[in-house]
Amino acid sequence: MASLGDSNAVYSSVKDYYGKVLESSKDLKTSACTAGAAPHAIVRKIIKTIPSAVNDKFYGCGNPIPLGIEGKDVLDLGSGSGRDCYVAAALVGPQGSVTGVDMTDEQLQTARENIDAFGTTLGYTPKLKFVTGYIEELKAAGITDSSADICISNCVINLSPNKKLVLQGVFDALRSGGELYFSDVYADQQLPSSVRTHDVLLGECIGGALFTQEFEQMAVNIGFARPRVLSVGHIAINDAELQGLVGGAKFYSILYRLFKVPQEQVLDSFVAEYKGGIEGHEDKYMLDVDHVFGRGKRVQVDANTAAVLSSAWLAGFFKVDKVEAADGLEPAASTTATEVLMEQAYNASSSNS
Repeated sequence: MASLGDSNAVYSSVKDYYGKVLESSKDLKTSACTAGAAPHAIVRKIIKTIPSAVNDKFYGCGNPIPLGIEGKDVLDLGSGSGRDCYVAAALVGPQGSVTGVDMTDEQLQTARENIDAFGTTLGYTPKLKFVTGYIEELKAAGITDSSADICISNCVINLSPNKKLVLQGVFDALRSGGELYFSDVYADQQLPSSVRTHDVLLGECIGGALFTQEFEQMAVNIGFARPRVLSVGHIAINDAELQGLVGGAKFYSILYRLFKVPQEQVLDSFVAEYKGGIEGHEDKYMLDVDHVFGRGKRVQVDANTAAVLSSAWLAGFFKVDKVEAADGLEPAASTTATEVLMEQAYNASSSNS
């Protein structure tokens, strides 16, 4: 059995599970590695053009690829067969770049050997590469500080035996204004060692699931702005034996946004306006579950949100002003607790089953 305190054992367990045990997503015993709502229509169209060998070995719990990233430099943690990297490569275009980091040789081989074919489909050679390395040791993998605009990850950080190191490495790799935009698996409670050391549960992204409150505090301590939730989905465990092991714990796929922006500690009032310009979000833009901006509409926001919209990579799409009084506007949206969103997702899942 692998222990999260023993990094080598965890690495060996995960490599074996994804490199040898799983032949395709059909072999999974839970929905954790395939959970998540359907991708945006633009992303779905790109996925159809990706070589089947890459798509067949895709495992993920969400759709962590933002639109509007043309010309950006993207880093993917635990890129696997490379599907999300291929999508990102199409979105950033010939001027942007995408780098995938993974430790599993079998997955890396699949990712690398299909780049040329995808380039033929795109009509240009994408700046797309895959490097061997551990997501806890990005510098050792050749990822330099302040080299990425956006970091994505799809159901991988939970597999790490040292998640704090992962988040710190991402923070260092991001440029000022950068973002970690990622889907992963979380638990509604602390997990016992019997779950955290079970090889199959680790491989299925359940054993390494972080307690949401623990994760959010960790991110803030490292220096990220307040974590923002874009979506939450309940994860079903279909295997009776595994369900018995986890007991009453519930698991969720959550799409988080972590921004590397200056932290505003002021009580001033701000008004933000979405100017449009993001393909696929022509009429409105959803920053998180609490903030949806209609194009051309002035919305009151708090200082943290103002900092994100004026300092992050999204700044070109928004106009943000400090105001003395936001007369005639609704008060700034409050933040919905992640626990509330999880309960709503669970109830929705239960009513549909």
